[in-house]
Amino acid sequence: MIVFWIAVGVISAAVAGLILGRAAQAAAAPQGSDSTLPLYRRQLAEIDELADRGLIAADERRSAHAEAARRLLSAAKTPESGWTPGPERRRGLVLLAGVAPVAALALYLVVGSPGYDDQPQAQRLAQWRAMPPTQLDAPQMAAVLRSVTAERPGDPEPYRFLSIAEMASGDPAAAARALREAIRLAPERADLWESLGEALMMQGEGAVTPQAAAAFQRALEQDPQAAAARFHLARGQIEAGEVEAGLAQWRALLADLPADDPRRPVLQAAIADVAQGPRPQTAPQAGPQIGAPEIQAMVDGLAARLAAEPDDPQGWVRLVRSYAVLGDAASRDSALAVARARYADDPQILSQLAQAAATEPMR
Repeated sequence: MIVFWIAVGVISAAVAGLILGRAAQAAAAPQGSDSTLPLYRRQLAEIDELADRGLIAADERRSAHAEAARRLLSAAKTPESGWTPGPERRRGLVLLAGVAPVAALALYLVVGSPGYDDQPQAQRLAQWRAMPPTQLDAPQMAAVLRSVTAERPGDPEPYRFLSIAEMASGDPAAAARALREAIRLAPERADLWESLGEALMMQGEGAVTPQAAAAFQRALEQDPQAAAARFHLARGQIEAGEVEAGLAQWRALLADLPADDPRRPVLQAAIADVAQGPRPQTAPQAGPQIGAPEIQAMVDGLAARLAAEPDDPQGWVRLVRSYAVLGDAASRDSALAVARARYADDPQILSQLAQAAATEPMR
C-alpha cells in the first residue's frame, strides 16, 4: 500500500505540474502575435506556385488570390489578442491544479478498494491452481490452463482444454489459437480439427465459413466418420442453397449413428426442420457456454460413449488423460485398468495409455 500511495502522489504532482506548466507557457508567449497572418501569406504563395505549374487556370488563380488577400487584410486589421494571466486567472489555475488530485482521490475512496492488499497475478494463479477445477469460472480456468500449456508444451491435451475455457470466456479467437497449437502437436487427431472448425464458426457468428469448412475437411481426412465434421459440412451445403445435397449427407450421417447415440434426436429434428422448407431467417444463436462443470460433463460423455462403443483405443487414451488432468485418480485408474485389459496385445496403445495416465493434474 505504501508503494501505491507514493505512486499516487507522484502522478498527482505530475498532473499539477502539467497544468501549471502549460499555463506558464501560454503566459510567456509573445503578446499580440497572430498565427493567422503567416497562414494566409502561405496560401497566397501556394496559389502562385500552382498557377506557375499550370495546375489552375488564370481566372481561378485571380479568384483564389483575391479571396486569400481579402482574408489577409481582414486578419491584419483585427489581430488576434494574446492571453494575459491576471491575478484571478492565476488563482483559478492553482486551484484547478490542486483540485484535480483531490477529486481523483475522493473518487477512488468511493468506488475503489483502498483496504485491499496487492493481488499479484502469480499469487492469484497459485490460488486458482490449488482449487478444484469445478470451482473456477471460465476466465480463471483459462488462466490456469495457459500456465499448464507453458509447463507441458509438447502435450496437445492442455491446449484442447484451454480452447474450451477460452470459448466459455467468450473468446473464440483465443480458442482457435489454442486448437492450432494442439493440432501442431497432434495433426492426426480428427477431434481437434473438428473443434477448430467449430471455433472458427463461432468467430463467423455461427456460419460455416470457408476456413471452418477447410478444418472440417481435414477432420474427415483423418477420420471419414467424424460426425461433427459431416454435420457442419452438410449444414454449409444447405446454407449455400444445396439443400437436397445437404439433406442427403445428414440422412447418411443419421444412418451411421448408433441407435442409442444422444445426437440422433438433434439430427432428426434438424432434418425435419429443413425438409419443411424455407422460413424467415433469424440471427444465429451462440453455442452453449462451457465452463468447468461442463468440462467434467464432456469427460463423462466420453466415458458413456466408450461404455457403449468400447472399440476406440484413442478414445480410451483421451479418457485416461482427461481424468488425469482433472485430478480424478480413482476414475483414471479404473479406466486405465479396463483399457489395458482390452488392448493387452497392443504395445503401442499400452504405451500411450501409460503416458496418458502419467499426465499431471491441473493445480
